[in-house]
Amino acid sequence: MLNLNNIAKTYQTEKIETIALKNINLNINRGEFISIMGPSGCGKSTLLNIMGLLDEPSDGEVKVNGKSITSYHDKEMASLRNSKIGFIFQSFHLIQDLRVIDNVELPLLYRKISAKERRRLATAALERVGLKARTSHFPSQLSGGQQQRVAIARAIVGKPELLLADEPTGNLDSHMGNEIMQILESLHKDDKTTIVMVTHDDELAKRTERTIRVYDGQLIH
Repeated sequence: MLNLNNIAKTYQTEKIETIALKNINLNINRGEFISIMGPSGCGKSTLLNIMGLLDEPSDGEVKVNGKSITSYHDKEMASLRNSKIGFIFQSFHLIQDLRVIDNVELPLLYRKISAKERRRLATAALERVGLKARTSHFPSQLSGGQQQRVAIARAIVGKPELLLADEPTGNLDSHMGNEIMQILESLHKDDKTTIVMVTHDDELAKRTERTIRVYDGQLIH
């Protein structure tokens, strides 16, 4: 469902050129659960951002469901992200002055659906992650693990085909991290969601179907 062909990413300033990725060739098949591992600064998050259409490669081609997105305009890219891809971040990225239910509804504001349907879908997503009773709470009233579950509910509320998770357990203790991993495993098994997860944890990576290793901006085998 996602193909990266000869991807390179270079950041240029007046004084220095930084090569973040080079010669990346990677196919993500529908229904896979994949982990990405590598040392800090090796290009993992850059790779995930390109997969999620949040960043453009300096060179190479990205295909989604067999179609190249090279010629897509910003509006087309935004629409594709909103309809096909869900994001989970290490730092949750919840809006503190919005209630839990409103945070989860946010991705749906860009779709042509009614307020009633948005609320129904958001409530169902929160129920899926075990937080239906917390809809009226604010993020500051929740534990770190609960906030990450809200972030997962927000990521899945639009029923994405691809879920990208950047260190989703990185700010949590082992118990809370295991709970988050169990939710991801359930989404993969029961909903057939394709998941790509960046992690530093070897034990979590072993629970995925395939591990991709990145070193100095390149895939290593």
